Amino acid sequence: MQIRPLTVLDAYRVTPDKIVDERGCFYETLRYDTLLEQTGHDFTPRQVNHSVSRANTVRGIHGVRLPAGQAKFVSCVRGAVADIVVDIRPGSPTFGRHHVNRLSAENGVSVYVAEGLGHGFVALTDEACVQYLCSTTFVPGTPLEIDPMDPALDLPWPLAGPPLMSAKDAGAPTLAEAADRGLLAGYDECLRHYAANRRRRPEPARG
Repeated sequence: MQIRPLTVLDAYRVTPDKIVDERGCFYETLRYDTLLEQTGHDFTPRQVNHSVSRANTVRGIHGVRLPAGQAKFVSCVRGAVADIVVDIRPGSPTFGRHHVNRLSAENGVSVYVAEGLGHGFVALTDEACVQYLCSTTFVPGTPLEIDPMDPALDLPWPLAGPPLMSAKDAGAPTLAEAADRGLLAGYDECLRHYAANRRRRPEPARG
């Protein structure tokens, strides 16, 4: 697999190396050791979620507040989506920036999104199924929503008419409002969190 950093710090695009024959194809979506070696992020899934969306559905921008936090490894296993990662960490060198990737069942591309970042997508097809491997289980009161139509973010959603959105997403605060309310984890706080995760990694068994 090929792992490439995005223009948003601590987010990565993961492209599989497919083995194709007359039966179809096979590929590795995620390798723990390779992701750790190439990104420095220690990612162990604790929960797996799926969403199924009609075309033109926007989900996001979502995050999870620290100290719980939640890193995500996101793939599209049916259909296609335009996936957007946004840096919502005040103090980050890439604060306010975004990166768009096309994820589809055909290309097998995934994105790794570290704790503290924002994430969302728009479904480009009906029945688009997105899989999220999550580093933490759901904790009530910790999810964070940012207005996906925030004019200051100016996210390039490829929409075919008015988007379908939940009431929670449509009424979410802008990035500036979320920062003013103290809802966002700062860049330094996130870096300490990433370092603590690496320190907690158990040493490999010695034979």
